[in-house]
Amino acid sequence: MRTLLLAALLPVFIPLHADVLGVSKPAESLTVARVNATLPEAERAPWLAYLRHSQQQLSFDQDEIFIEKSHLAGPVPELPKEQGGARGMPADRDAAYYKSPEALHTAETILSFQIPNGGWSKNLDMTGPKRLPGQSFTANNISRLLGPDDFDKPANPNWNYAGTQDNDATNTELHFLARMATAYPGADGDRFRKSFIRGVYYLLYAQYPNGGWPQVWPLEGGYHDAITFNDNAVTESATLLQAVAAGEGDYAFVSADVRAKADSAVEKAIAIILKAQIVAGGKKTAWSQQADALTLAPVSGRNYEPAALSAGESADLLKFLMQIPKPSPETRAAVEAGIAWLKASAIYDQAWVGGRPGVRHLEATPGAGPIWARFYSIETGKPVFGDRDKTIHDTVDELSVERKNGYAWYSAGAKAALDAYAEWKK
Repeated sequence: MRTLLLAALLPVFIPLHADVLGVSKPAESLTVARVNATLPEAERAPWLAYLRHSQQQLSFDQDEIFIEKSHLAGPVPELPKEQGGARGMPADRDAAYYKSPEALHTAETILSFQIPNGGWSKNLDMTGPKRLPGQSFTANNISRLLGPDDFDKPANPNWNYAGTQDNDATNTELHFLARMATAYPGADGDRFRKSFIRGVYYLLYAQYPNGGWPQVWPLEGGYHDAITFNDNAVTESATLLQAVAAGEGDYAFVSADVRAKADSAVEKAIAIILKAQIVAGGKKTAWSQQADALTLAPVSGRNYEPAALSAGESADLLKFLMQIPKPSPETRAAVEAGIAWLKASAIYDQAWVGGRPGVRHLEATPGAGPIWARFYSIETGKPVFGDRDKTIHDTVDELSVERKNGYAWYSAGAKAALDAYAEWKK
């Protein structure tokens, strides 16, 4: 059954012309109909309850901002400025920094942009102005390059990424608020602790019954509903909850009840990571960027992100598994298999070079490496590349110039997992 479902969701490989391997299919949304069609009746109840809660929360979130707008005396404020927000919320500064006016302003901006569901959107400048009444909780986040049937085109252009772990959102805010809670141990810090707990419950509510996390919650549809290993959505959420469960340091203020819930969520996350490791050719290999929430089959992300093995996400998942204090035999087996796949997939004597005003390309460079392609075919184990028109290729040279220059098709980041493995193995 799993094999049939996997085959149904993988890209359709059709002979379009010589340089095209296939075309990516859109990921399916998580719906009541899919739950009923995919799962045995005995397993449906928690998923159907999850979908009801998601829809109720979405309605509540939208009602809250509608009420704010109805009370405005003037026009609705413009959208917040779109900017890489995670960099403005450091969690690794010395304790004195979190008592500074700069950190206090950032924390207050974070509080202002917390969505009623408890999470945050992405690409917000938390060092900038606080959110105004009636202002959107999200920046634009819509690419100017989207076509009419683009996988990334939001169902509601006025409401997207309204609660996400994409681009390090939500978890970064929570780590920062934990530092602020320590900096303000008295009543002045209660607002930071309250916001933090709301954010933890956001993660708990957003987690699927099987332990994965979607990219966006309340659910937005399409690939956003898939279990998202991309941008470390799963591992960052599990790591944050690990800290909550431990209840030490900046997280010591968390109640025993919330800590227990966080611990249970982490165990579920580990279980789904192990279960989602892809078996190809009869052996465990690596992970996909996204996995279908119900079947765990790899699914496409954006138009140029095919359903494939993903080196970067796999390396990050392996690093997460290797930091578990007492790994189970299943966890150890997953690590060994994943590391073996990374070693076999490494590319040497090649470098990813060029860029604007030139064109990025792979260039023979003796002694260079290791590097890894972003994606590898599950069937052949060889690198694959996607373009905005959804076509899948076996060489980066066949992509449009915009995609060659606009995406990290090769990187050396996975080496960190190999380095961590050398220590872990000892």
